Amino acid sequence: MGDAENGTVAVPAGRVTLSDRRTQRSWTVDVAPFRLSAVPVTQEEYAEVTGRTPGAGRGDRLPVENVSWWDAVHFCNALSLREGLAPAYQVCEAGETVDWDTSADGYRLPTEAEWEHACRAGGTSPRYGRLDDIAWYRGNAGDRIHPVGGKQPNAWGLYDMLGNVWDWCWDLYDPQVYGSYRVLRGGGWSDEHWSCRASVRRRSHPTFRIDDVGFRVARTPRA
Repeated sequence: MGDAENGTVAVPAGRVTLSDRRTQRSWTVDVAPFRLSAVPVTQEEYAEVTGRTPGAGRGDRLPVENVSWWDAVHFCNALSLREGLAPAYQVCEAGETVDWDTSADGYRLPTEAEWEHACRAGGTSPRYGRLDDIAWYRGNAGDRIHPVGGKQPNAWGLYDMLGNVWDWCWDLYDPQVYGSYRVLRGGGWSDEHWSCRASVRRRSHPTFRIDDVGFRVARTPRA
């Protein structure tokens, strides 16, 4: 792994079993090859693409936070257009709906199956290393966010998959119970150690913004 292309890393095909503690349900998903950004989107990258600088702190290499799921979707499309790629999302602002064109080569959010597969990097343990070595969390973050890439990556060259900021994923969490709520993965700088595990699923409304939620971008390789 680790063949970086525009800050993304090739993630191989595989199979991952997801689980939800609330419902005691588990399900297996086959994951096709894709690319994932090696680090969360930074404040500098977000400002370059959108002209906006959300976030409680300031620092080019800090992960962008205080961004909603909708903010992340708009960023993906804007970055795609900037790089001459086909946008992955068709957004209907009036109806507050978004459709994913799976044939597009532009940037998008990872699915939660892709996210967990990438986080585990071929392993089966809850974490890809000793927590203090790989993640910023409540036990070592000093009550603040930290620059991306400051901890050890996983075996596939992905940093901050656990800790620092939660990552928005594409998926609806449980539409029958939670409606439009989307999935969050990975844990953040203010979370206890038990939230920083590969299998942990959280959820929030797609308009939600807070200082420990960010995102990273994915791409589907050209056929």
